[in-house]
Amino acid sequence: MSNRFTDALFQLVHSLEKSEKRHFKLYIKRSSANEDLKIIRLFDALDKLPEYDEKLLLKKLPDIQKPQLANIKTHLYKQLLGSLRLLKATENIDLQLSEHLDHARVLYNKGLKLQSLKILERAKEIARANQKFNFLAQVISLEKKIETLHITRSSTEKTGQLAEEAQEISGHIDRVTRLSNLALLLYRWFVLNGHARNPEDEQALKKYLKEYMPTDQKVVDGFYEKLYLYQSYNWYAFIKQDFLMYYRYGQKWIDLYEEHPEMKEVETGHYIKGMHNLLNAHFDLRNFKQFEITLKQFEEFSKTPIATHHDNFRTHTFIYINGAKINQHLMQGTFKEGLALVPEIEEKLEEYALFVDQHRILVFNYKIATLHFGNGDFEKAIDYLQRIINGPLDMRIDLQCYSRLLHMLAHYEMGNYELMESLSKSVFRFMARMKNITVIEEEMLKFLRHSFGISPRELKPELEKFLNKIKHLEKNPYETRAFAYLDIISWTESKVYQKPMQEIVYGKYLQSKHRR
Repeated sequence: MSNRFTDALFQLVHSLEKSEKRHFKLYIKRSSANEDLKIIRLFDALDKLPEYDEKLLLKKLPDIQKPQLANIKTHLYKQLLGSLRLLKATENIDLQLSEHLDHARVLYNKGLKLQSLKILERAKEIARANQKFNFLAQVISLEKKIETLHITRSSTEKTGQLAEEAQEISGHIDRVTRLSNLALLLYRWFVLNGHARNPEDEQALKKYLKEYMPTDQKVVDGFYEKLYLYQSYNWYAFIKQDFLMYYRYGQKWIDLYEEHPEMKEVETGHYIKGMHNLLNAHFDLRNFKQFEITLKQFEEFSKTPIATHHDNFRTHTFIYINGAKINQHLMQGTFKEGLALVPEIEEKLEEYALFVDQHRILVFNYKIATLHFGNGDFEKAIDYLQRIINGPLDMRIDLQCYSRLLHMLAHYEMGNYELMESLSKSVFRFMARMKNITVIEEEMLKFLRHSFGISPRELKPELEKFLNKIKHLEKNPYETRAFAYLDIISWTESKVYQKPMQEIVYGKYLQSKHRR
């Protein structure tokens, strides 16, 4: 998938829907210049190519020479964006506001100052209704410029009001910027490192909070300020594996949209991400009933016009809903049923290859490998884990490490004991190099190295000792990530009680459900 979409123009052409392609043809054919006719032929040729191949493209366009191609591609790219902007202007608040501001500037430059101010007033109303304070700053800036340079017969009250608005919005934008920076940096930290591994990691996270968090949180007001505040605490809690706090701020994130339902259409992407995080929190806390309710709510939302309106929204609702469905099977122990979802997921991931980032592919490969492992399909699990192990090492160090641990366990299950010594050394070296080894991993590696040299009769007492050790570590805040990624307790119990792992996990699910 990574080599199919290497050209920006090719990506854009293949992202278009039928209606968007039709609109582009109508848009461009209004001009009959020779250059425009060439870009239509280039557009058609790119649309028919299954993957970008410049040599094949030039063969299909004999009247375009290689030195000309770059300029014609640039021209086509600009025309496509112009067509899309025209088509989508009424569907997107940001595009509508930009159009208002563009019109106001054009009118001002024509000398029609009062008409320009009238459009700016309308733009301010729309911006305030949709909490677009960054845009409001641009509108007020132009208003102030007009009022300063020209006699518009505005009242002194109006100019004073403008000054107050500018001051208020400046403070708001500063808080939104600081909080959105904090949320972004915490998310980036997680993508690179995964969960906190030690007190040093926690100190690094607290440093972010101290640097970016407003000293007085009582002044945090408005949709965007609260959204980024909740996101920041949500990511902070998740990285620390404080799952109760993670749930609380995930719920606040979604409740904010219930307080401002109109923002579901304005900031759909953040709503979709919030639902994903809330589902993850229910999964981590094993809130089975709430997980089912939230998943059903998310599935219903995914069918609404808001969620199906853009490629990004369709893609991400699919990814998050199917990731949640796999999580549901993992926590219930219904691994075989979960594997039935895999063919459709992989087919859709191929279809959405243009829009899916490598991080999502990495996570799906790990989840699918875990389903196969739980179902006893160890060779299949190894196949999926190899995709991670042989892939890039620039993200999710934690998944890279646990993929190697699970890969080693799969070989252990298959009886490939001749590989175990070299594998265990390799895994230990990798995890130590990545500063990702904790007590639970050390105990696992120690047990595995020791166990493949003893008889089956001696193995059961060793397994029981190992199970007792790791159960004591279950509540340690720096060890919980090991249990979140690799259910080593259930695996060990399946060995001790000589039952399939899925039976062990399913039994725990039934007990927990009954208690709740």
